[in-house]
Amino acid sequence: MYKIIVTGPFNSGKTAFISTISDIAVVTTERKITTEDRGIKAETTVAMDYGRVELDGRVLHLNGTPGQARFDFMWEILAREMNGFIVLVDSTDPPSFPEAADLIRLFSDFHDVPYLVVANKTDLPGAVSLAEIRRRSNPGEDVTVMPCVATQKSSVRQVLLQIIELIDHHRNA
Repeated sequence: MYKIIVTGPFNSGKTAFISTISDIAVVTTERKITTEDRGIKAETTVAMDYGRVELDGRVLHLNGTPGQARFDFMWEILAREMNGFIVLVDSTDPPSFPEAADLIRLFSDFHDVPYLVVANKTDLPGAVSLAEIRRRSNPGEDVTVMPCVATQKSSVRQVLLQIIELIDHHRNA
């Protein structure tokens, strides 16, 4: 069993990422946005998203965090017993990259587990390069930064296979 946290700044694609791959109906806690962010999208996650998928005989429990800092009390709760985490970054939204860097530090402090930085929305105009995302989000030198399109199952699958490989290596080290 693998407990994987999917985190990232507001509107980075966490709910879409989990919904695209989950074998079950995703449990969401989406609520209407009542702040200035309502111009970006109508709803936001306020507690968590939960999905489950079986890949190559392995069961993955995917827990998505709220992206807005006002719901940050949930982050540490969701991180309990995590085996790894994924930081989703909207590659078309460079102002959100420093927040992704903060999330990397925060979740790394919760537990010493493997993680990936995943550049979502790489298929959209204005997406910046992986090198720029690496520079601006500042993960460790040995951390993989990889592209993804959270609405494409094959793309999400590749990300999850990569994090499984890192978790397995970490468990056997």
